[in-house]
Amino acid sequence: MYENNRMTTYTFIDYPDASVLNPRVRAVFDAQQRANELTRSHFFHGRFENIYLPLERIPELQPLLEYAARAAGEILGAPGQNLRTGFWFNLMRPGDVTTRHTHDEDDELLSAVYYLSVPPASGDLILHPPAGPVRITPREGQLVFFAPSLAHEVCENRSTETRLSIGMNLGPA
Repeated sequence: MYENNRMTTYTFIDYPDASVLNPRVRAVFDAQQRANELTRSHFFHGRFENIYLPLERIPELQPLLEYAARAAGEILGAPGQNLRTGFWFNLMRPGDVTTRHTHDEDDELLSAVYYLSVPPASGDLILHPPAGPVRITPREGQLVFFAPSLAHEVCENRSTETRLSIGMNLGPA
């Protein structure tokens, strides 16, 4: 959703190589996500909401991060701008929720979430703009961009499978 090259509330973009990327990234993540040396943060409701896997351990992710940075430059009205992309994984098991929060702790210009695996009923994204909540049912391969200051949360995963997404913050390089 654009208005004079500025995002109004959120923007959807489908990643063109999702059918190739998603199974590869999911396989690498599944193989490494229980490693003791990984950083985890935001412990709420009995789980860590953020799991940090260094890019050198998952280089398959590089094309997606570059694509997201290019798209963010377009959304921000600054194509070609050199943006840094911080990322983390959010693994939601059945019954998990992600609490309402924002991403405006640092110098972020834009936030995004990318969906790797989304079983049916595994939790909608709820954005909280001033005009009232917006409910988004995610799809695999979808990027959703939004302002870092926009409060958001994820409803309960009511499926019997895990859902995996990648959170991103994009800011000056």
